[in-house]
Amino acid sequence: MGATIWGLLWYPYRLLEQAGVSGPTATVITYLVALLTGLAVFRHKLRTVRILDRETCLLVGIGLSAGWANLAYVLGVLHGEIMRVMLLFYLSPLWTIVFARFLLGEVLSVHGYLVIAFSLGGAIIMLWQPEGSLLPSSYADWMGISAGFMFALANVLSRKDQYHDVQLKSVAVWVGVALVAFGYSLLLPDLPVSVDVSTYTLLLLLLVGLTVFALSLVVQYGLTHTPANQAIVIMLFELVVAAVAAYFLTDEAMTLREWAGGAMIVSASLFSARMNRE
Repeated sequence: MGATIWGLLWYPYRLLEQAGVSGPTATVITYLVALLTGLAVFRHKLRTVRILDRETCLLVGIGLSAGWANLAYVLGVLHGEIMRVMLLFYLSPLWTIVFARFLLGEVLSVHGYLVIAFSLGGAIIMLWQPEGSLLPSSYADWMGISAGFMFALANVLSRKDQYHDVQLKSVAVWVGVALVAFGYSLLLPDLPVSVDVSTYTLLLLLLVGLTVFALSLVVQYGLTHTPANQAIVIMLFELVVAAVAAYFLTDEAMTLREWAGGAMIVSASLFSARMNRE
């Protein structure tokens, strides 16, 4: 369910951008809606004594890493090609292996090395430039890669945090995303919101915020009860949904080289599922 929603969520953010609400500002508003909804729904379950404990640092880490992951995702899909950004985002199994090794103590297996090889090989194919550079060539590429990196960190931290419930971790995500996006929006040179925002736009912001609320609960539940490397494979369904949606909603087309690199990255994610069976 989380992967399906994520595969479609880029589209309303593009509509909001066209309506005069910048990506960072739309992110702040929608996650504030999710936060306020969550505080209202879970007000009896959220207690300061449970938040301020010896594991608070895990909540902070989840919030900040998820904050950048979500903002970078929005910025990437707003300024780049949907499938290219998402495929670069799915380098996250590579980052998951690294974080899981140091934070969860998961030992790297043969399949782990295959994940690294396929992930890096796919990234090299997608990012290779005629002049010989392997660095991302655009702002959207950087956002896609950094979103995957921080998503992997949030994924592993959520798995590591068995002290806090799904509701509390979801609140941490909403707060983290709102704070990171607000900080980023302060750096924008233009007005973050058009002066003539319509009722339709306000309703769309509200709807996306409520969707984010439900999405966060679903994803946090999955991440808490699923091994980190398996969760990232389940999330691959997002690519299927995004590919179908992009085909019908945009005129974007990927090159053969991008498809080849993307296939290797997807293969790496599939390999990562086997690491928890050894």
